[in-house]
Amino acid sequence: MGMGMKQFFIIVLLSSFLTLSSHAKSKVSVKEVIESSFDSVTKVEPKALILSASQFKQIRSRAKTAMDTKVYRYYNIYAKGKKRGVAVLITRKVRSKKATVLYAFDNKDILRFSEIMAFGEPPEFVPSNIWMSQLQEQKPTAKLTVGKDIPTISGATLSARSISEGARVARAIYEIVLKNK
Repeated sequence: MGMGMKQFFIIVLLSSFLTLSSHAKSKVSVKEVIESSFDSVTKVEPKALILSASQFKQIRSRAKTAMDTKVYRYYNIYAKGKKRGVAVLITRKVRSKKATVLYAFDNKDILRFSEIMAFGEPPEFVPSNIWMSQLQEQKPTAKLTVGKDIPTISGATLSARSISEGARVARAIYEIVLKNK
């Protein structure tokens, strides 16, 4: 299979992730979410990533959670011609349906924000904005673990766990693969 065909399959696979049928879909685009959290954004550059077997093992180990794909979508964030950060889209199963969350890191390795872009579970399991705000301005040393540094949510424990695990996967992808790209 040539590189062109491989890239085509990645695009098809990624677009299927992004067209999840869901109860809750973000009413804003990835670009709008990024622009609202980073100053003076001039460009949001979408990219695809396929992890090598070695990267996959490293990321899974650092994130301390199961992973079911080596294919991810990320966005380089530019302001006035300089790269200001990276945002990573992570799709994970919550109960029986999936949630897609955008996690963005700045050049100081701070998790700037986490934004739910699609949520397939019933609306009562969507974490509140107050809970989601705990995944903002998190330093690189933050464990991002529910029940330790991030509280659980009564009635939405699986959602909280899935989103915090996704944050750890996104951080590991950022640190191991994207930080110096």
